[in-house]
Amino acid sequence: MALEKEFRTASWIPLKKIYTISDMDEIAFDYASDLGQPGTFPFVRGIAPDMYRDVLWIMGQYAGHGTAESSNRRYKHLINQGATGISIALDLPTQIGYDSDHPLARAEVGKVGVAIDTLKDIEILFAGIPLTKLRQIRTTANAVGPIFVALLLALAEKQGVPPNHFSGYLQNDVLKEYVARGTYIFPPGPSVKLCTDVIEYCSSNLPNWIPINFCGYHMRDAGCTAVQEVAFTFANAIAYITSALDRGLDIDQFASKVTCFFGAGMDIFEEVAKFRAARRIWAKLMKEKFGAQNPGSLSLRIFCYTLGSNLVAQQPLNNIARVTLEALAAVLGGTQILATSSYDEALATPSTEAATIALRTQQIIAHESGVINTVDPLGGSYFLETLTHEIEKQVWKYLDEIDEMGGAAAAIERRFFQTKIEESAYKIQREIESKERVIVGLNEYRSGDEIKIVTLRVDPKTEQEQVRRLRQVKRERDESKVRSSLVALKKAASGGQNVISATLDAVKAYTTVGEMCETLKGVYGEYKGGYN
Repeated sequence: MALEKEFRTASWIPLKKIYTISDMDEIAFDYASDLGQPGTFPFVRGIAPDMYRDVLWIMGQYAGHGTAESSNRRYKHLINQGATGISIALDLPTQIGYDSDHPLARAEVGKVGVAIDTLKDIEILFAGIPLTKLRQIRTTANAVGPIFVALLLALAEKQGVPPNHFSGYLQNDVLKEYVARGTYIFPPGPSVKLCTDVIEYCSSNLPNWIPINFCGYHMRDAGCTAVQEVAFTFANAIAYITSALDRGLDIDQFASKVTCFFGAGMDIFEEVAKFRAARRIWAKLMKEKFGAQNPGSLSLRIFCYTLGSNLVAQQPLNNIARVTLEALAAVLGGTQILATSSYDEALATPSTEAATIALRTQQIIAHESGVINTVDPLGGSYFLETLTHEIEKQVWKYLDEIDEMGGAAAAIERRFFQTKIEESAYKIQREIESKERVIVGLNEYRSGDEIKIVTLRVDPKTEQEQVRRLRQVKRERDESKVRSSLVALKKAASGGQNVISATLDAVKAYTTVGEMCETLKGVYGEYKGGYN
């Protein structure tokens, strides 16, 4: 007798053939306490009573390439096409604190994002784009988080815009860099300190800004499961929140401003359940562990990006369908911000055409699919509620295990996160190779003649142009102000003070990102360990 095929979610959660009310009884599901109403504790159905009936999610696109001039043109195009938020993609040298003329930056300048060396680059990046025209300006700055707070503040001053008249959105999550990306600079301890500086400064001075975005996306993109994504993200969040509380901040002073950054995968029901479970877990964490009282502190705001790791180079136009399904999952799951991948991302930095289609995907879902007309339209489904419960149960198990290790930092040092991600990624790859996990156009349904698409190529002269501008800025700036600002920055860092004010003075003097990072390395040291 042949064995019956086992059906599972993308993260290997076993699934029954059909779910009934008996499954709800089995998990002791209570509509009042486990589900509630949208906009009320535990916020599983959404953080606002009317959700998208009242206001749509922010449609932002992750964009930036080459020089500030080329990225400025892309931003203007996206805004003209209806984008309401911009996420600044930074090149690798900028993310790890190297100026464009540094030997280690060679051949990487402007490749995967825009090169930012000084305030001059930010001025050009937003030339002709009033900051108040956008609902949100985001940045991937993590290790260089304090510097980008200062850059955006200095830009606002240049434009004559009060900084709280727009929303700055800072990723500012360095712990996941040691696990999944590698764009760290300083050792973990000082890095968390700098992230906390941003939280503290924004809490006191920038109430409209988001000081940190607890980020699970990159860990998910590296191969972890949906359950691990939420668990590892929240474990890191607990570390940052604890650090902020140790500074003397009140939980309700900043918790209502933070967000979480999750990926949206292809398994629609698992993803929707993941987002719903995350909100319930967050509400309980904030209330029971940290004693938060403000409803805003208890309600989790989610920034979602469709998973780039699910895109394939073969038959790239198929990626449009993949991104559509992932974006739909994010919307059905109640995201507040959504960025959609472009169909050509597996091949190159997105072209203008591909980026526009990615934005149009969101707009079609919003205005043509009907999914925004009812809040939490899948809520109450026997299957979905059971899956939401199962994901929550597994996340809590991970959180308890990480807590027993001494928290996220200790778990990372013991390579717990890294090992779990590696095991999951390996398992996925084996399933793809064996065709147990079918990827259309990659391991099944392959075409003899692949469609050739035109991809964006960064002009080889980009690096020369960027280095030329950097040197010009250095020639024209007041070197005495630069030197004195770096002395003040070193003094603040050495004294354990919040470095944001000193960093802002340095930025205004057109001190480079590399110069500021080298100064901080002199105090904090440089992390040399691998992230795998």
